[in-house]
Amino acid sequence: MTKTPDSTSKESFVEETRQPADLEKDASAGAAYIVGEDIDTDTRGLKTTKNGKIILIPQPSSDPDDPLNWSWMKKHTVLLALLLPSLLTDWGMTWGTTLFELQAVTWKMSVPAAARSVSGGIFLQGPGGVLAVPFVQRFGRLPVLFWSQALALIMIIAATFSPSYASFTAFRALQGFFGTAPQVIGLTMIHDMFFFHQHAVKINIWAFCFVIGPYVGPFISSWLLIKLGWEADMGILAGFYGFSTCLVVILGKETLYDRENNRVPTAGASRISLLTGVAGVKATGMPKMMDVFKHLFELLICPQLLLPCLFVCIQFMWAIGIVTTITQFIKPPPYSLNNTDASLFYLAPIVGSIVGELWGHWFNDWLCNRYIRTHNGKYEPENRLWGAYPGATLALCSLVLYGQTLQHTLPVVGLAAAWAIMAFAQVSSTTAISAYALDCFPHHAALASSWINFWRTTGGFCVTYFQTQWVARSGAAVTFGVQGAIVGAFTFFVIATQIWGKKWRANHAPPAAEN
Repeated sequence: MTKTPDSTSKESFVEETRQPADLEKDASAGAAYIVGEDIDTDTRGLKTTKNGKIILIPQPSSDPDDPLNWSWMKKHTVLLALLLPSLLTDWGMTWGTTLFELQAVTWKMSVPAAARSVSGGIFLQGPGGVLAVPFVQRFGRLPVLFWSQALALIMIIAATFSPSYASFTAFRALQGFFGTAPQVIGLTMIHDMFFFHQHAVKINIWAFCFVIGPYVGPFISSWLLIKLGWEADMGILAGFYGFSTCLVVILGKETLYDRENNRVPTAGASRISLLTGVAGVKATGMPKMMDVFKHLFELLICPQLLLPCLFVCIQFMWAIGIVTTITQFIKPPPYSLNNTDASLFYLAPIVGSIVGELWGHWFNDWLCNRYIRTHNGKYEPENRLWGAYPGATLALCSLVLYGQTLQHTLPVVGLAAAWAIMAFAQVSSTTAISAYALDCFPHHAALASSWINFWRTTGGFCVTYFQTQWVARSGAAVTFGVQGAIVGAFTFFVIATQIWGKKWRANHAPPAAEN
């Protein structure tokens, strides 16, 4: 094997005499990943980590401009430019969940009616992510990331100065549509810059950012509301998006690389043209947008993607249901929490998300390394799905605890504990499902990620219309108990994928790689 000085360094590589091997193509079509050196398959000439123990997947080129060859600092600087937009996507939508009581007074509406202003934005995150994919594949990652932040900023400013509920809701819906791109781009940017053995850790960090966002946003917003009106509160959100836009402008880099021809499609372009997408328009050898749309729907019917997506849909449906209705349960009697106490309540899911990130940082690597060690250097993607079971089990338990606490007016700490457990479950499950999707569709990471995002947000959109009415009609214990049972039932989709996923990968291979 050809050893590289370091798997993330920009030092020179041995000059290639042939095209770098595509070690991902066979794995995505039903075979195993060849990761370790102690294997029967001929791996001569393949590049490895510095210690020679791990085969680099994808195989990097000899081009120093290849994102796989960037320095550790450059890769993580670009990752940072992605993480804040990912954090703000759901942060920005749930920021408004603390405003309902004040907005109801302004617009002379009931609180549940005012709460529906967030539904359109949550729903449009799904279609927005899917429609962003052809632009990502045709024009590059960076311009889509930049425009998502710039356009979301404009929509938030417009919503802040909206004179009516209708106009406010319309601009918030457009905010969700334009702002969701980072949750789609993330998976493909991680694949562009990092090797297979680094994916789980980077995906865990990225997933942590967009899962913790729905809790950090309302936490900050609720503190601001103690001193500010809801209009000024929305203005602060615009400031966060302004900072994020600047961060993308300063730190963002284009990670798209043509591995078939070992070239950067937008090489030599100016900074402005890269950000705006002009460089992508001029680039040659890029896929047609209609072909990307076709591939999107080809992936949707692949059972190894669809079934895990449905599991994510259900888990996030109930989690988002808690986020969007929590103040309607803890502010009125019997809990009667004031604004300060309600603000502190958001610390529970924040702590749960942090613990989930720390758990996933270790557990997913342990799962992967253990499988490789015990299977002669080979790796089956279905092993990733073991990471979803702790999250599924804890999500079920958290919903039962949440419902019982509300039903029997148990101490409010029960609600906090249940919410923290649910947040932990979201991070751990999302990391496992996203890593599995990347293993199955390495050359279609953005496409697979868009469908995960679509089903996740579709569930969140639906629940806002019936959560409080369901509780009022059936009681909290029954409502959240049934929700927990549904999570348990949909876990069988993960089990089915783990059993038949390899067969499905062989029978439902992805379309030809786009870039």
